[in-house]
Amino acid sequence: MSVALKAVVAVAGFAVMSVAHAQSGAVVKVDGSSTVYPVTEAVAEDFQKAAKGAIKVTVGISGTGGGFKKFCRGETDISNASRPILKKEMEECAKLGIKYYELPVAFDALTVVVNPKSKINQLTVDQLKKMWEPAAQGKVTNWSQVDPSFPDAPLKLFGAGSDSGTFDYFTEAVNGKSKASRGDFTASEDDNVLVQGVSRDVNALGYFGYAYYYENKSKLKAVAIVNSKGKAVLPSEQTVIDGSYNPLARPIFIYVNEKSYDKPEVRQFVEFYMKNGPKLASEVKYVPLPAKAYQGNMEHLAKKKLGTVFGGDAEVGVTIEELLAREAKM
Repeated sequence: MSVALKAVVAVAGFAVMSVAHAQSGAVVKVDGSSTVYPVTEAVAEDFQKAAKGAIKVTVGISGTGGGFKKFCRGETDISNASRPILKKEMEECAKLGIKYYELPVAFDALTVVVNPKSKINQLTVDQLKKMWEPAAQGKVTNWSQVDPSFPDAPLKLFGAGSDSGTFDYFTEAVNGKSKASRGDFTASEDDNVLVQGVSRDVNALGYFGYAYYYENKSKLKAVAIVNSKGKAVLPSEQTVIDGSYNPLARPIFIYVNEKSYDKPEVRQFVEFYMKNGPKLASEVKYVPLPAKAYQGNMEHLAKKKLGTVFGGDAEVGVTIEELLAREAKM
């Protein structure tokens, strides 16, 4: 984690929580999305301070898909996810009897970035599709092929790896089908690798969660995306809240293993997350949900409301209001 993100997690003023029921040396295992990582890692660091060494929280980055593979094998307590669980993952979890709580924790503005020296300031979804669709592989290799007004320069693409929920969401939003993408680009589940690639090449374009853009905005330029109403909109907290940054705004989640939640250390961590996550999500530049969303999460845990409100399908363009409406009906 970068110096600035480490600074984000050094937040003082949280009340020390009770860990009387936690066993010495207890561990909470988290893995999954690199997009959700900054929030969960921030929560984990503050939680561990509050627990005074009684509980350790490990947070890995294997991508949303990679995280669900571990989660559905029962190897982790919590899975970070930048998209909802998919049908095939639900089936894998069911095979081993893994039941789970789906807890939305924030909204992200999936951000398209270029090098600061690039002349590209805005893009349409159709232009993004020309770059990223499977048919573009080996054929669309120059910016001018995307649009004649763009520079006659090689097109260098950096994107999320296939185990990434960001990859799933981006391909669904842009190409109309999850995981449908050209393959000849620099791919990584580690967003910091993508940041470095775009920052070093004037002809590069990449995409990842807003927190990674904001953390590196001195060496990246965000591209405005033309929304469904024909307006070019930059990613920001306000444009996510008002729904104008579409179709690349999306909810992000943690999934909690039902049996794990019965363990005192996991229960305490999740409760701490719901209480302090909104502030930390905001500090790492994601958009926290309204307070009633976190209260709803706690009610679902208390009432043992398991499963997902998304039905295992990839969806694009769900707004904060729509998400809350679904959660309320769960």
